[in-house]
Amino acid sequence: MRAARTNGFTLLEMLVVIVLIGLAAVAVSVSVTQGLASARVRAASSELAGALRATRVQAIVRGEEQHFDVDTRANSYDDAKRQGVRLPKGLRVSITSARQDQPNDHTGRIRFFPDGSSTGGRITLRSGRREWHVNVAWLTGEVRVVDAVAQR
Repeated sequence: MRAARTNGFTLLEMLVVIVLIGLAAVAVSVSVTQGLASARVRAASSELAGALRATRVQAIVRGEEQHFDVDTRANSYDDAKRQGVRLPKGLRVSITSARQDQPNDHTGRIRFFPDGSSTGGRITLRSGRREWHVNVAWLTGEVRVVDAVAQR
């Protein structure tokens, strides 16, 4: 005498569904985390570019040289009002500028002149594999933000 089989799911089928839901949740969380990190780097680089532009404008308006300092040890920079601005946690900053514009081993400087030109340089922001460059042209003082990953 055979027992009648009832309709429903076996324990194994339920476990497979739970594992698949878990894998999907992990994939979504990784994607969201990477998107947030990218947005954070993009926002910080835009703010930094704005501070560089404001420093350039101050040099033109005042008719005297202004400088923009980046401290790689403290992950900060001085804005146009000479107030220190710390970068968000998890971001690393580096600067490429003229050697004579480096007050010490962890500070880089970009100078802006009354005619709008500058000493030029590049400030790089990194978060994991995301990298953004803030380039300052020496001849014109133009400030441009570039997504380094998109260029590769």
